[in-house]
Amino acid sequence: MNKILSIIALWAFSSIAFSHGMSAEDQARIVNGGYLEYMRLGATHMISGYDHLLFLFGVVFFLTRFTHILKFITAFTVGHSITLVFATLYGIKANYYLIDAVIALTVCYKAFDNLDGFKKYLQMSSPNLLGMVFIFGLVHGFGLSTRLQQLPLGDSDLVLKILSFNVGVEVGQIVALTIMLFILAAWRKRESFSQFSRACNVALMIAGGLLLLMQLHGYQHTQQPDDYPLNQDDHQHAHEELAAQLSPLSSYPKKLNLDLDIDESVLSSPEQAAEHSHNGEDSHKH
Repeated sequence: MNKILSIIALWAFSSIAFSHGMSAEDQARIVNGGYLEYMRLGATHMISGYDHLLFLFGVVFFLTRFTHILKFITAFTVGHSITLVFATLYGIKANYYLIDAVIALTVCYKAFDNLDGFKKYLQMSSPNLLGMVFIFGLVHGFGLSTRLQQLPLGDSDLVLKILSFNVGVEVGQIVALTIMLFILAAWRKRESFSQFSRACNVALMIAGGLLLLMQLHGYQHTQQPDDYPLNQDDHQHAHEELAAQLSPLSSYPKKLNLDLDIDESVLSSPEQAAEHSHNGEDSHKH
């Protein structure tokens, strides 16, 4: 039971920590895709980018005037567009776990600022918010660039591909902001807003802290893979065992074998039957 819970925890962590990365499916689709595919990928990446969305939520949380919202979102957009375009164009890279860790810190920063933490705990005025949003936009754009550079971009029409992706990011940002502003506008009309606004920003800070720990944990995996108990093959076996235990047929008295094309020589040799492969190339036994 403990083993099952451990594997579920690892699966949940991996799905959260890497949910807005560039998957193998993204890479396959982009090979034959045009500019619209880059736009679609940019939009879905922003909408599924929980760290970007949490930061934006913190930025607009107390903004009520349209001009203020436009000003701050423009600063963020200009910032992330600069680093997204130029970092990708010139191939400037960094470990994406570390970049995402810094992005998680921007979520914590904005929640701390919303809680008036600079005055209460540091006895100082908070830094210029418009400038900080622009700087954080640069960081978020670099994070987007590290993900975009995971794709097989090629050399032809590179600028148009990057711009198409960036346009998609802006579309996704507009959709996400529209939903956020609608929810916040409706919530502000209720008494619970003043009662729970502080709790909401505390939760926002906690979420940023958890994201920070997750990304740092991921960075440790890339830098010190031998320090973790499960290697790649053991991890594969653990998932297979979990799937078998959770299967509705796991308690069935007899194993069903529907594969009619069985090599009898394999059945006649227990050693050969125990030998198998997960990647189609390297075989091994237990």
